Amino acid sequence: MVTVLMIEDDIELAQLLKNRLKKENIEVTVASTPLEGLTLFQTHAYDLLVLDLSLPQMDGIEICRLIRQESNIPIIISSARSDIRDKMMGFSRGADDYIPKPYDSQELIFRIDAIMRRIHPTLVKKSTPFEIDEKRHEIFRNSILLRLTQAEYDIVAYMIQKERFVISREELLLNIGSIKYESSLKSIDVIIGRIRQKIGDDTKNPRYIVSVRGVGYKFVNE
Repeated sequence: MVTVLMIEDDIELAQLLKNRLKKENIEVTVASTPLEGLTLFQTHAYDLLVLDLSLPQMDGIEICRLIRQESNIPIIISSARSDIRDKMMGFSRGADDYIPKPYDSQELIFRIDAIMRRIHPTLVKKSTPFEIDEKRHEIFRNSILLRLTQAEYDIVAYMIQKERFVISREELLLNIGSIKYESSLKSIDVIIGRIRQKIGDDTKNPRYIVSVRGVGYKFVNE
């Protein structure tokens, strides 16, 4: 499990992020003030720091500088301050990444995963039901090869790559080369139905390919 210290004075936002990241096996400890954050940092071991800049009592840039003097812990600055000078100052004080607010929680997850894969690959490695072998053009569910047509393979592979993002039928038609754009939106639903049967998904209460009413689908690989 990846452990994250988040210094963020927006308690509501911090709690939302904490709950979302927990689902991805990322444990977040929230500090709402600089003093609390620095104390937690000095008394506990964390894998990564997510740091706001506009904090009471002490600017986040100064916190970044102080922590970098003591540790090489990866630091992601998460701030509504998008001025290029703030970004330059953050990186010059030792930040590894800068994500401007507002942002989707999934983007923060991607950035954390990218940093941790580079530093500690085993920390973010998790078992998932579906795995792609791109060289062999094969998809496995729980190590069992799925018998898919070209179109079915392309759709599942695309969905896995965009896991948890909502994908419209129009997006599939535009991005899947094996599906002719002239095909109807209804034909996408037919193919999705066949895929659900082949991957063992419950068509009435799907677990992996979830319908998003009025939009399209979302793939859940867990």
